[in-house]
Amino acid sequence: MAFKAAHSFFVILCAASMLTLCSANRGWSYGLNNTYQWPWGHKNESHNSNNTNDHDGPNKIIVGGSDHWRFGFNYSVWAFQNAPFYVNDVLVFKYDAPNDTVFPHSVYQLPNLWSYLRCDLSRAKMIANFVLKRWLPYYFACGEHGGLHCREGRMKFMVLPLLRRWHY
Repeated sequence: MAFKAAHSFFVILCAASMLTLCSANRGWSYGLNNTYQWPWGHKNESHNSNNTNDHDGPNKIIVGGSDHWRFGFNYSVWAFQNAPFYVNDVLVFKYDAPNDTVFPHSVYQLPNLWSYLRCDLSRAKMIANFVLKRWLPYYFACGEHGGLHCREGRMKFMVLPLLRRWHY
């Protein structure tokens, strides 16, 4: 019985993971984040268009490009469209200071896929700019209003940085 429950949980977790990744869908549905062309490659100033395997150093990447870190922007789509990211790249999170028209924002690194899928910030770590130090998946989200910005505002994304291929 325990095996059957564990197996069912694993199947549900895999399906949820695939659904999350597919929801980024590389712009196949018209109008996500105002992208109307095939989304391969880099289309904004947030990612160096010369980001290739023969690039000599880490990239400094502004999360969200000119949209920065704000409520209602789909960062899963943004991350998918601006891939690949590489080990040692630096993610820069820019957002406006809160005022009468701008909500406060924050950035958290979530510990695992399950926390990411549920927008569970209970074990998350608040960060500022972030270096992708190792080849492993990283999960990020806005932690404001008990995860509301993560869940409803689409302020979350994940990346799996690649290792650079150095030419000798």
